[in-house]
Amino acid sequence: MFYPGAVMSEVDTNLLSAPYTLEYTYTRTTGPVIGRFLTSLRAGKIEGVKTQAGRVLVPPLEYDPETGEATTDFVEVGQSGTVKTWSWIAEPRRGQPLDRPFAWALIQLDGADTALLHAVDAGSSERMKTGMRVKVRWAAEKSGRIQDIACFLPEEEAAK
Repeated sequence: MFYPGAVMSEVDTNLLSAPYTLEYTYTRTTGPVIGRFLTSLRAGKIEGVKTQAGRVLVPPLEYDPETGEATTDFVEVGQSGTVKTWSWIAEPRRGQPLDRPFAWALIQLDGADTALLHAVDAGSSERMKTGMRVKVRWAAEKSGRIQDIACFLPEEEAAK
């Protein structure tokens, strides 16, 4: 019999096991706002949406967070921006955007009022600074995914 605090033997635990595969068997369309954002990335541009108050949101939201109204006014923003905050990843894991140390950073792109979370390939944590300027490095092949932005580089390095 099992009850809270009962000690279970190895035999008991085998009785309680069952194979289970965690999966998500559904798909979701990107919709008109995120779909346009991803299409613009494939074209080598970054677009946000303008709210009724004139704020530019990047990445774009489907609804104005202040009014709840649908957002439909798309605006192209710059491909350079300012690091607002960051965290250094000394040992990247499989599946992360870079296979060498990098920073995750919130980057406020020129012309935007919000920040985009993305990777910065700065080379070392000593080079990373809040307030530093960074520029997009596009992926060699773009397909309409956030990974079309391979990462951001410090502006002085991107100019080389």
